[in-house]
Amino acid sequence: MRDRAQDSGFTLVELMVVIVIIGLAAAAVVLTIPDRGAGLNREAERFAARAKAAHDIAIVESRAATVAIGPGGYDVVRRGGSAHYDWDEATEVDLSGGRDGGLRFDPTGLADPARVVLRQGERHVTIDVGGDGRVQVQR
Repeated sequence: MRDRAQDSGFTLVELMVVIVIIGLAAAAVVLTIPDRGAGLNREAERFAARAKAAHDIAIVESRAATVAIGPGGYDVVRRGGSAHYDWDEATEVDLSGGRDGGLRFDPTGLADPARVVLRQGERHVTIDVGGDGRVQVQR
């Protein structure tokens, strides 16, 4: 005759297998959920990188370089031409400071202090440009 206590319940190995399966399923769900702020952060990083490039171009070429900012996008203007970049869909921009609706880096790399705020719905990211030409993304 068998003891009923041995037949009931789960073994430790069975419980561990179930926990591992639940953990893998949860990880898969978390990895498939899109990050709502990733697009705005990526847009801010791209803009900041291009503004830093304009800063470096101004120093290397010993001529002013500007980043003209508008509602549909921005232009990096330098000697020999310009490049236009569109904002991602649904991105709004606010500029405070700067010069003539944008950023201007003089041949020494100095700039008029400015703040660019990118918005998508309720989310926003700020890009600060210091007088020394330093460009920083503030989250």
